[in-house]
Amino acid sequence: MNAFKSLSDSVPMRLTRFLTPRFAIPLVVLMVLMLVLSAHSAFAQTTYTPPANLNSFPAVAVPNWLDTGSNAWMMTAATFVGLQSIPGLSLYYGGLTRKKFSINTALMCFYGFSAVLVIWVLLGYNFGFGYPASISIGKFGIVGPLTSIAPGINEGAQAVVGPGGLALNIPLSTVVWFQFVFAAITPLLFVGAIIERTNFKAWIVFVPLWSLLVYSPMAYALFAGGWLAQMGAVDFSGGYVIHLNAGIAALASAIAIGPRAIKARGIKPNNLYWVFVGCGLVWLGWNGFNGGDPYGSSIDASIAVLNTDLATAVSAVTWMAMDMQFLKKPTLVGAMSGAITGLVAITPAAGYVSGWGAIVLGIAGGTIPWLATYKLLPRMKVDDALGVFPAHGVAGLTGGILTGILADPAVTQYVYPGLTGAAFGGWSLLGIQIVAAAVVIVYSFVVTFGIWKVIGLVMPLRMTDKELGEGDAAIHGEEIEPPSDEPEMSEIRPSEKT
Repeated sequence: MNAFKSLSDSVPMRLTRFLTPRFAIPLVVLMVLMLVLSAHSAFAQTTYTPPANLNSFPAVAVPNWLDTGSNAWMMTAATFVGLQSIPGLSLYYGGLTRKKFSINTALMCFYGFSAVLVIWVLLGYNFGFGYPASISIGKFGIVGPLTSIAPGINEGAQAVVGPGGLALNIPLSTVVWFQFVFAAITPLLFVGAIIERTNFKAWIVFVPLWSLLVYSPMAYALFAGGWLAQMGAVDFSGGYVIHLNAGIAALASAIAIGPRAIKARGIKPNNLYWVFVGCGLVWLGWNGFNGGDPYGSSIDASIAVLNTDLATAVSAVTWMAMDMQFLKKPTLVGAMSGAITGLVAITPAAGYVSGWGAIVLGIAGGTIPWLATYKLLPRMKVDDALGVFPAHGVAGLTGGILTGILADPAVTQYVYPGLTGAAFGGWSLLGIQIVAAAVVIVYSFVVTFGIWKVIGLVMPLRMTDKELGEGDAAIHGEEIEPPSDEPEMSEIRPSEKT
């Protein structure tokens, strides 16, 4: 008995009596949770078996919510859009600029593409598409959470987008990649307005700031189903979020940075075949641009692709006709400009209009931006080097407003049932399209101009006189055609006769 009492009074036993009442319940809860989780794991592994054509993958790699066809198309479409930037737009702008600035122009595009991907993964995607909204006013979602997807915790999860929590049948990683290429091309578009004088170091700082502070909030407002979309505005694939936004940012940037020297103004292409190849990549890449917007391999994706190409062809021919009527000759640059403006004009409407609507948009895309290029822009006294404002700002605005007129319920039933333009009785859509355009114009101009001015407080926005005079050689130490070490033929003395 004394031995038992001695044992019970020992240090280990007293410690056990002290700890047991305090930790017994947590230990029991932990054991129950472990049993539940192990049971859930076993249940998950035994209740879903991939179909026979996918049984070579682990079950978690092909969950039952995944549509493999849509996922494949979305990754392909995103790659098409990426090729629009690298190398498409780089070639297009690089061929239109003066030769001594062609490397600088291409590198502005290449850097912009790279920088946007970094900021997109770190902060931009969730800020522009994340669920739930981090800032809301009543029922209206303003922006997503300012968080990163870099940890990779949810990359394989089902994508859930915007304040409404729209669940898609593709993984989050696919949506992040698809939306990135749209985010990337937007600042690249207005490179064309500020070439041949912008300090490259200032551009390095500007791009990630602009992408986060201008692009992501506009994407949330419309693409992600945020406050403008909740009010009823629509933008099928970026007429407002990308093109109107870029066109207005082009104006703000050109004003903030200032003009080129008078003798350096105007378009002086150095290689029209580069422009031609770049335009071809941009045109065909646009099939992914607009064809990917429904987030899958749907009927509306096919309609959007056909409408895109139809409007583009009509616009190119229309621009050529305008050139022949008023400038007395067709030009390759003119035809390609018309193709670009047609692509822009159809973008906000591609999956909402019929073939007739696409033709109307093509005619508008070939005439209204033409007038803006030759009549409006010269009077604005802004050095928009390659006409980005008329090509993207005016064309995007034209397409967005015409969407409010031409949206056809016979087509919208495949993607947005009930959406009806003014031509079919839905006058309210036209009104909200005008309001949304005004919001994009004001926000983009004010914030873009502000970003440049803040950067200008710590570094010059313009190149040095040496860089302006020498171009790529002074800016990057490279030239598109480096001087040859071989002597010119005139420098070679003929051999003496022997």
